[in-house]
Amino acid sequence: ALGQPGYRPAPENLEARRWFHDAKFGLFIHWGIYSLLGDGEWVMNNRRIQVADYEKLAAFFNPIRYDADAWVRLAKEAGMKYITITSKHHDGFAMFDSKATDWDIVDRTPYGKDVLKPLAEACRRHGLKLFFYYSQLDWHHPDYFPRGRTGRDNGRPERGDWPRYLDFMDAQLTELLTTYGEIGGIWFDGWWDRPDADWGHDELYAMIHRLQPHALIGNNHHREPFPGEDFQMFEQDLPGENTAGFNRAGVSRLPLETCLTINRSWGYHRGDRNHKSERELIQTLVKAAGRNANLLLNTGPLPDGTIQPEHAERLRAIGKWLRANGQSIYGTRGGPFPPGPWGVSTWKGRRVYLHLLARPQGSWQLPPLKERIRAARLLHGGAIPFTQSEQGIRVEVPAEAWDPVDTIVVLELRDRPGRS
Repeated sequence: ALGQPGYRPAPENLEARRWFHDAKFGLFIHWGIYSLLGDGEWVMNNRRIQVADYEKLAAFFNPIRYDADAWVRLAKEAGMKYITITSKHHDGFAMFDSKATDWDIVDRTPYGKDVLKPLAEACRRHGLKLFFYYSQLDWHHPDYFPRGRTGRDNGRPERGDWPRYLDFMDAQLTELLTTYGEIGGIWFDGWWDRPDADWGHDELYAMIHRLQPHALIGNNHHREPFPGEDFQMFEQDLPGENTAGFNRAGVSRLPLETCLTINRSWGYHRGDRNHKSERELIQTLVKAAGRNANLLLNTGPLPDGTIQPEHAERLRAIGKWLRANGQSIYGTRGGPFPPGPWGVSTWKGRRVYLHLLARPQGSWQLPPLKERIRAARLLHGGAIPFTQSEQGIRVEVPAEAWDPVDTIVVLELRDRPGRS
Protein backbone atom coordinates (compact mmCIF):
# COMPACT_ATOMS: atom_id res chain seq x y z
CA ALA A 1 0.00 0.00 0.00
CA LEU A 2 1.22 3.50 -0.83
CA GLY A 3 -0.33 4.98 2.28
CA GLN A 4 -2.99 4.61 4.96
CA PRO A 5 -6.29 4.24 3.10
CA GLY A 6 -9.25 5.91 4.74
CA TYR A 7 -7.06 7.96 7.08
CA ARG A 8 -8.91 10.66 8.96
CA PRO A 9 -6.60 12.86 11.05
CA ALA A 10 -7.40 13.11 14.72
CA PRO A 11 -8.24 16.54 16.23
CA GLU A 12 -4.74 16.57 17.80
CA ASN A 13 -3.24 16.01 14.37
CA LEU A 14 -5.23 18.83 12.79
CA GLU A 15 -4.09 21.15 15.57
CA ALA A 16 -0.48 20.05 15.00
CA ARG A 17 -0.88 20.82 11.29
CA ARG A 18 -2.03 24.34 12.15
CA TRP A 19 0.95 24.78 14.46
CA PHE A 20 3.30 23.50 11.75
CA HIS A 21 1.76 25.83 9.18
CA ASP A 22 2.32 28.78 11.53
CA ALA A 23 5.87 27.81 12.57
CA LYS A 24 7.49 28.65 9.23
CA PHE A 25 11.12 27.90 10.14
CA GLY A 26 12.98 24.81 11.35
CA LEU A 27 16.48 23.41 11.65
CA PHE A 28 17.44 20.24 9.74
CA ILE A 29 20.39 18.31 11.18
CA HIS A 30 22.25 15.60 9.22
CA TRP A 31 24.67 13.94 11.63
CA GLY A 32 26.15 10.48 11.82
CA ILE A 33 29.40 8.54 11.68
CA TYR A 34 29.76 9.58 8.03
CA SER A 35 30.80 13.01 9.35
CA LEU A 36 34.18 11.47 10.28
CA LEU A 37 35.08 11.18 6.59
CA GLY A 38 34.03 14.76 5.83
CA ASP A 39 32.55 13.78 2.47
CA GLY A 40 28.81 14.02 2.97
CA GLU A 41 26.21 11.54 4.15
CA TRP A 42 26.32 9.48 0.91
CA VAL A 43 30.00 8.60 1.31
CA MET A 44 29.35 4.89 1.94
CA ASN A 45 27.55 4.57 -1.38
CA ASN A 46 29.68 7.00 -3.37
CA ARG A 47 33.00 5.45 -2.38
CA ARG A 48 31.58 1.91 -2.53
CA ILE A 49 32.76 1.24 1.01
CA GLN A 50 32.24 -2.34 2.13
CA VAL A 51 30.02 -2.92 5.18
CA ALA A 52 32.86 -4.46 7.18
CA ASP A 53 35.11 -1.47 6.48
CA TYR A 54 32.39 1.09 7.13
CA GLU A 55 31.62 -0.46 10.49
CA LYS A 56 35.15 0.40 11.64
CA LEU A 57 34.23 4.10 11.59
CA ALA A 58 32.05 3.68 14.66
CA ALA A 59 35.09 3.00 16.85
CA PHE A 60 36.36 6.53 16.10
CA PHE A 61 33.10 8.44 16.65
CA ASN A 62 33.38 10.27 19.96
CA PRO A 63 31.59 13.66 19.81
CA ILE A 64 32.75 14.91 23.19
CA ARG A 65 31.87 18.53 22.32
CA TYR A 66 28.23 17.71 21.58
CA ASP A 67 25.98 20.04 23.58
CA ALA A 68 22.31 19.49 22.86
CA ASP A 69 21.29 22.57 24.82
CA ALA A 70 23.66 24.74 22.77
CA TRP A 71 22.19 23.37 19.54
CA VAL A 72 18.65 24.17 20.65
CA ARG A 73 19.60 27.62 21.92
CA LEU A 74 21.19 28.36 18.54
CA ALA A 75 18.06 27.21 16.72
CA LYS A 76 15.93 29.38 19.00
CA GLU A 77 18.22 32.37 18.46
CA ALA A 78 17.78 31.81 14.70
CA GLY A 79 14.01 32.13 15.12
CA MET A 80 13.37 28.44 14.45
CA LYS A 81 10.38 26.65 15.96
CA TYR A 82 11.36 23.02 15.44
CA ILE A 83 14.29 20.69 14.78
CA THR A 84 14.39 17.65 12.51
CA ILE A 85 17.38 15.34 13.09
CA THR A 86 18.57 12.16 11.37
CA SER A 87 17.82 9.32 13.77
CA LYS A 88 18.99 6.86 11.10
CA HIS A 89 20.34 7.73 7.67
CA HIS A 90 20.89 5.49 4.64
CA ASP A 91 23.96 3.87 6.24
CA GLY A 92 21.60 2.29 8.77
CA PHE A 93 23.51 3.64 11.79
CA ALA A 94 21.13 4.60 14.62
CA MET A 95 21.97 7.76 16.54
CA PHE A 96 19.96 6.41 19.49
CA ASP A 97 19.98 3.42 21.81
CA SER A 98 18.13 0.95 19.59
CA LYS A 99 17.20 -2.42 21.05
CA ALA A 100 16.47 -3.70 17.54
CA THR A 101 20.19 -3.69 16.59
CA ASP A 102 23.63 -3.03 18.03
CA TRP A 103 24.50 -0.92 14.97
CA ASP A 104 23.98 2.24 16.99
CA ILE A 105 25.83 5.00 18.79
CA VAL A 106 25.47 3.44 22.24
CA ASP A 107 26.73 -0.06 21.41
CA ARG A 108 29.40 0.70 18.79
CA THR A 109 31.10 3.97 19.69
CA PRO A 110 33.41 5.13 22.49
CA TYR A 111 30.91 7.93 23.12
CA GLY A 112 28.39 5.31 24.22
CA LYS A 113 25.45 7.65 24.75
CA ASP A 114 22.14 8.33 23.03
CA VAL A 115 22.31 11.81 21.43
CA LEU A 116 18.58 12.07 20.79
CA LYS A 117 17.53 11.93 24.44
CA PRO A 118 19.31 15.12 25.55
CA LEU A 119 18.15 16.85 22.36
CA ALA A 120 14.52 15.93 23.12
CA GLU A 121 14.93 17.24 26.67
CA ALA A 122 16.53 20.48 25.46
CA CYS A 123 13.74 21.03 22.93
CA ARG A 124 11.14 20.68 25.70
CA ARG A 125 13.05 23.13 27.93
CA HIS A 126 13.23 25.77 25.21
CA GLY A 127 9.80 25.24 23.63
CA LEU A 128 10.84 23.74 20.27
CA LYS A 129 9.34 20.63 18.72
CA LEU A 130 11.50 17.70 17.66
CA PHE A 131 10.99 15.63 14.50
CA PHE A 132 12.90 12.46 13.65
CA TYR A 133 14.22 11.87 10.14
CA TYR A 134 14.19 8.13 9.44
CA SER A 135 15.63 6.46 6.33
CA GLN A 136 13.54 3.64 4.96
CA LEU A 137 16.51 2.82 2.75
CA ASP A 138 19.30 0.90 4.52
CA TRP A 139 22.73 0.12 3.04
CA HIS A 140 23.77 -1.89 6.10
CA HIS A 141 20.91 -4.16 7.08
CA PRO A 142 21.22 -7.68 5.54
CA ASP A 143 17.46 -8.03 5.10
CA TYR A 144 17.12 -4.92 2.94
CA PHE A 145 16.69 -7.18 -0.09
CA PRO A 146 16.22 -7.21 -3.04
CA ARG A 147 18.65 -4.33 -3.34
CA GLY A 148 17.40 -0.97 -4.51
CA ARG A 149 19.05 1.48 -6.88
CA THR A 150 21.75 2.44 -4.38
CA GLY A 151 24.13 0.66 -2.01
CA ARG A 152 24.64 -2.28 -4.35
CA ASP A 153 28.44 -2.45 -4.07
CA ASN A 154 29.07 -2.71 -0.34
CA GLY A 155 29.61 -6.44 0.02
CA ARG A 156 26.33 -7.66 1.46
CA PRO A 157 25.24 -11.21 0.54
CA GLU A 158 22.65 -11.31 -2.22
CA ARG A 159 19.92 -12.65 0.02
CA GLY A 160 17.64 -11.36 2.73
CA ASP A 161 14.15 -11.38 4.21
CA TRP A 162 12.15 -8.27 3.29
CA PRO A 163 9.29 -8.86 5.78
CA ARG A 164 11.89 -9.19 8.52
CA TYR A 165 13.37 -5.84 7.50
CA LEU A 166 9.93 -4.24 7.72
CA ASP A 167 9.60 -5.69 11.24
CA PHE A 168 12.98 -4.17 12.11
CA MET A 169 11.88 -0.78 10.80
CA ASP A 170 8.63 -1.00 12.79
CA ALA A 171 10.60 -1.84 15.92
CA GLN A 172 12.92 1.14 15.56
CA LEU A 173 10.08 3.55 14.83
CA THR A 174 8.21 2.24 17.87
CA GLU A 175 11.31 3.03 19.93
CA LEU A 176 11.42 6.57 18.56
CA LEU A 177 7.72 7.08 19.29
CA THR A 178 7.74 5.67 22.83
CA THR A 179 11.12 6.67 24.29
CA TYR A 180 11.45 10.43 23.79
CA GLY A 181 8.10 11.79 24.89
CA GLU A 182 5.87 13.78 22.57
CA ILE A 183 7.54 14.42 19.23
CA GLY A 184 6.58 16.61 16.32
CA GLY A 185 6.56 13.82 13.75
CA ILE A 186 8.46 11.45 11.48
CA TRP A 187 10.30 12.67 8.36
CA PHE A 188 10.75 9.67 6.05
CA ASP A 189 13.30 9.40 3.25
CA GLY A 190 14.56 6.65 0.95
CA TRP A 191 11.29 5.24 -0.41
CA TRP A 192 12.49 6.24 -3.88
CA ASP A 193 15.24 3.56 -3.68
CA ARG A 194 12.63 0.81 -4.09
CA PRO A 195 9.43 2.49 -5.33
CA ASP A 196 7.87 -0.81 -6.40
CA ALA A 197 8.39 -2.55 -3.05
CA ASP A 198 5.60 -3.22 -0.57
CA TRP A 199 6.62 -0.90 2.26
CA GLY A 200 3.58 -1.67 4.38
CA HIS A 201 2.72 1.99 4.73
CA ASP A 202 -0.87 1.19 5.64
CA GLU A 203 0.20 -0.53 8.87
CA LEU A 204 3.25 1.69 9.43
CA TYR A 205 1.38 4.99 9.20
CA ALA A 206 -1.49 3.62 11.27
CA MET A 207 0.97 2.58 13.99
CA ILE A 208 2.51 6.07 14.11
CA HIS A 209 -0.85 7.77 14.28
CA ARG A 210 -1.98 5.33 16.98
CA LEU A 211 1.08 5.81 19.19
CA GLN A 212 1.16 9.60 18.80
CA PRO A 213 -2.02 10.91 17.10
CA HIS A 214 -0.64 14.46 16.97
CA ALA A 215 2.62 13.39 15.26
CA LEU A 216 2.90 14.54 11.65
CA ILE A 217 4.09 12.18 8.92
CA GLY A 218 5.96 13.41 5.86
CA ASN A 219 7.72 11.33 3.25
CA ASN A 220 10.37 12.64 0.87
CA HIS A 221 9.28 10.32 -1.95
CA HIS A 222 9.00 13.18 -4.48
CA ARG A 223 5.44 12.26 -5.34
CA GLU A 224 2.12 13.77 -4.36
CA PRO A 225 1.33 12.86 -0.75
CA PHE A 226 0.08 9.37 0.00
CA PRO A 227 -2.99 8.85 2.24
CA GLY A 228 -1.93 9.12 5.86
CA GLU A 229 0.73 11.80 5.28
CA ASP A 230 0.24 15.09 7.06
CA PHE A 231 2.63 17.45 5.27
CA GLN A 232 4.44 17.60 1.93
CA MET A 233 8.13 18.42 1.54
CA PHE A 234 10.17 19.70 -1.39
CA GLU A 235 13.90 18.98 -1.54
CA GLN A 236 16.21 21.87 -2.47
CA ASP A 237 13.32 23.69 -4.13
CA LEU A 238 10.39 25.91 -3.35
CA PRO A 239 6.90 24.42 -3.90
CA GLY A 240 6.04 24.44 -7.57
CA GLU A 241 9.67 24.66 -8.70
CA ASN A 242 11.98 21.88 -9.86
CA THR A 243 15.48 23.24 -10.29
CA ALA A 244 16.92 20.23 -8.42
CA GLY A 245 15.15 17.65 -10.60
CA PHE A 246 13.42 15.91 -7.68
CA ASN A 247 10.14 17.78 -7.44
CA ARG A 248 7.87 16.72 -10.26
CA ALA A 249 4.83 16.30 -8.03
CA GLY A 250 2.08 18.86 -7.80
CA VAL A 251 1.58 21.05 -4.75
CA SER A 252 -0.99 19.62 -2.36
CA ARG A 253 -3.27 21.39 0.12
CA LEU A 254 -1.38 19.89 3.05
CA PRO A 255 1.08 22.02 5.05
CA LEU A 256 4.22 22.47 2.95
CA GLU A 257 7.93 22.48 3.69
CA THR A 258 11.05 23.27 1.66
CA CYS A 259 14.23 21.59 2.90
CA LEU A 260 17.42 23.39 1.90
CA THR A 261 21.15 23.13 2.55
CA ILE A 262 23.19 26.14 3.65
CA ASN A 263 26.02 25.04 1.36
CA ARG A 264 25.59 22.14 -1.09
CA SER A 265 25.90 19.22 1.32
CA TRP A 266 23.53 17.74 3.87
CA GLY A 267 26.12 15.93 6.00
CA TYR A 268 29.43 17.57 6.90
CA HIS A 269 31.68 17.97 3.85
CA ARG A 270 35.11 19.43 4.58
CA GLY A 271 35.58 20.70 1.00
CA ASP A 272 32.18 22.35 0.56
CA ARG A 273 32.68 26.07 1.10
CA ASN A 274 29.78 27.12 -1.12
CA HIS A 275 27.85 28.69 1.74
CA LYS A 276 24.79 30.66 0.71
CA SER A 277 24.80 34.29 1.78
CA GLU A 278 22.65 35.60 4.61
CA ARG A 279 20.66 37.59 2.04
CA GLU A 280 19.96 34.51 -0.09
CA LEU A 281 18.86 32.46 2.91
CA ILE A 282 16.57 35.18 4.25
CA GLN A 283 15.03 35.67 0.83
CA THR A 284 14.47 31.92 0.52
CA LEU A 285 12.65 31.93 3.86
CA VAL A 286 10.52 34.82 2.61
CA LYS A 287 9.82 33.12 -0.72
CA ALA A 288 8.82 29.93 1.08
CA ALA A 289 6.37 31.83 3.30
CA GLY A 290 4.95 33.53 0.21
CA ARG A 291 4.30 30.08 -1.23
CA ASN A 292 2.56 28.93 1.94
CA ALA A 293 5.53 26.81 3.03
CA ASN A 294 7.99 26.41 5.88
CA LEU A 295 11.75 26.47 5.40
CA LEU A 296 13.70 23.59 6.97
CA LEU A 297 17.30 24.81 6.80
CA ASN A 298 20.03 22.20 7.13
CA THR A 299 23.36 22.04 8.88
CA GLY A 300 25.79 19.10 9.05
CA PRO A 301 27.60 19.16 12.41
CA LEU A 302 31.28 18.28 12.69
CA PRO A 303 32.35 14.88 14.05
CA ASP A 304 33.07 16.43 17.45
CA GLY A 305 29.45 17.56 17.78
CA THR A 306 29.84 21.27 17.05
CA ILE A 307 27.96 23.28 14.43
CA GLN A 308 30.04 24.61 11.56
CA PRO A 309 30.88 28.24 12.48
CA GLU A 310 29.89 29.53 9.02
CA HIS A 311 26.44 27.99 9.55
CA ALA A 312 26.05 29.29 13.09
CA GLU A 313 26.91 32.80 11.86
CA ARG A 314 24.22 32.66 9.19
CA LEU A 315 21.62 31.25 11.56
CA ARG A 316 22.18 34.09 14.00
CA ALA A 317 21.88 36.64 11.17
CA ILE A 318 18.53 35.16 10.11
CA GLY A 319 17.36 35.29 13.71
CA LYS A 320 18.28 38.96 13.96
CA TRP A 321 16.26 39.67 10.80
CA LEU A 322 13.28 37.71 12.12
CA ARG A 323 13.25 39.58 15.41
CA ALA A 324 12.70 42.74 13.40
CA ASN A 325 10.44 41.35 10.67
CA GLY A 326 8.95 38.10 11.98
CA GLN A 327 5.41 39.46 12.13
CA SER A 328 5.38 39.29 8.32
CA ILE A 329 6.42 35.59 8.39
CA TYR A 330 5.19 33.72 11.49
CA GLY A 331 1.56 32.67 11.47
CA THR A 332 1.00 33.99 7.95
CA ARG A 333 -0.29 32.27 4.84
CA GLY A 334 0.68 32.75 1.22
CA GLY A 335 -0.73 36.12 0.24
CA PRO A 336 -3.35 37.15 -2.32
CA PHE A 337 -0.73 38.03 -4.95
CA PRO A 338 1.02 35.12 -6.66
CA PRO A 339 4.83 35.13 -6.45
CA GLY A 340 6.56 37.02 -9.23
CA PRO A 341 9.85 38.68 -10.19
CA TRP A 342 8.93 41.50 -7.81
CA GLY A 343 8.76 39.20 -4.77
CA VAL A 344 5.99 37.50 -2.76
CA SER A 345 3.14 38.38 -0.43
CA THR A 346 2.00 36.96 2.88
CA TRP A 347 -1.14 37.72 4.84
CA LYS A 348 -2.56 37.52 8.33
CA GLY A 349 -6.03 38.75 9.23
CA ARG A 350 -6.72 41.97 7.34
CA ARG A 351 -3.06 42.68 6.77
CA VAL A 352 -1.14 41.84 3.60
CA TYR A 353 2.65 42.00 3.62
CA LEU A 354 4.37 42.74 0.32
CA HIS A 355 7.93 41.41 0.34
CA LEU A 356 9.60 43.42 -2.41
CA LEU A 357 12.75 41.53 -3.35
CA ALA A 358 13.66 43.08 -6.70
CA ARG A 359 13.88 46.82 -7.22
CA PRO A 360 12.05 48.07 -10.34
CA GLN A 361 12.85 51.15 -12.35
CA GLY A 362 9.71 52.89 -11.12
CA SER A 363 6.88 51.88 -8.83
CA TRP A 364 5.74 48.36 -8.01
CA GLN A 365 2.86 47.17 -10.15
CA LEU A 366 0.68 44.37 -8.74
CA PRO A 367 -2.38 42.50 -10.04
CA PRO A 368 -5.89 43.61 -9.04
CA LEU A 369 -7.24 42.77 -5.61
CA LYS A 370 -10.96 42.49 -4.95
CA GLU A 371 -10.63 43.64 -1.32
CA ARG A 372 -10.31 47.36 -0.78
CA ILE A 373 -7.05 48.70 0.61
CA ARG A 374 -7.53 51.08 3.52
CA ALA A 375 -3.90 52.17 3.90
CA ALA A 376 -0.35 51.31 2.84
CA ARG A 377 2.77 51.78 4.92
CA LEU A 378 6.30 50.51 5.35
CA LEU A 379 6.68 47.86 8.04
CA HIS A 380 9.29 50.07 9.70
CA GLY A 381 8.13 53.45 8.53
CA GLY A 382 5.24 55.66 7.69
CA ALA A 383 2.50 55.73 5.09
CA ILE A 384 3.36 55.48 1.41
CA PRO A 385 1.33 56.44 -1.69
CA PHE A 386 -0.69 53.77 -3.48
CA THR A 387 -3.40 53.54 -6.10
CA GLN A 388 -5.94 50.76 -6.54
CA SER A 389 -8.07 50.20 -9.61
CA GLU A 390 -9.55 47.40 -11.70
CA GLN A 391 -6.26 47.31 -13.61
CA GLY A 392 -4.17 46.61 -10.52
CA ILE A 393 -2.32 48.15 -7.61
CA ARG A 394 0.64 50.48 -7.63
CA VAL A 395 2.74 51.29 -4.59
CA GLU A 396 5.37 54.00 -4.39
CA VAL A 397 8.32 53.23 -2.12
CA PRO A 398 10.79 56.07 -1.48
CA ALA A 399 14.29 55.31 -2.70
CA GLU A 400 15.73 55.84 0.77
CA ALA A 401 13.39 53.16 2.15
CA TRP A 402 14.70 50.45 -0.17
CA ASP A 403 16.13 47.44 1.71
CA PRO A 404 18.42 45.23 -0.44
CA VAL A 405 17.30 42.13 1.47
CA ASP A 406 13.53 42.65 1.69
CA THR A 407 11.53 45.86 1.51
CA ILE A 408 8.30 45.11 3.38
CA VAL A 409 5.12 47.07 2.66
CA VAL A 410 1.97 46.52 4.75
CA LEU A 411 -1.42 46.83 3.09
CA GLU A 412 -4.26 47.32 5.58
CA LEU A 413 -7.46 45.88 4.10
CA ARG A 414 -11.07 46.51 4.89
CA ASP A 415 -11.77 42.78 4.66
CA ARG A 416 -9.76 39.56 4.88
CA PRO A 417 -8.28 38.31 1.58
CA GLY A 418 -10.19 35.51 -0.06
CA ARG A 419 -7.13 33.48 -1.03
CA SER A 420 -5.46 31.09 1.43
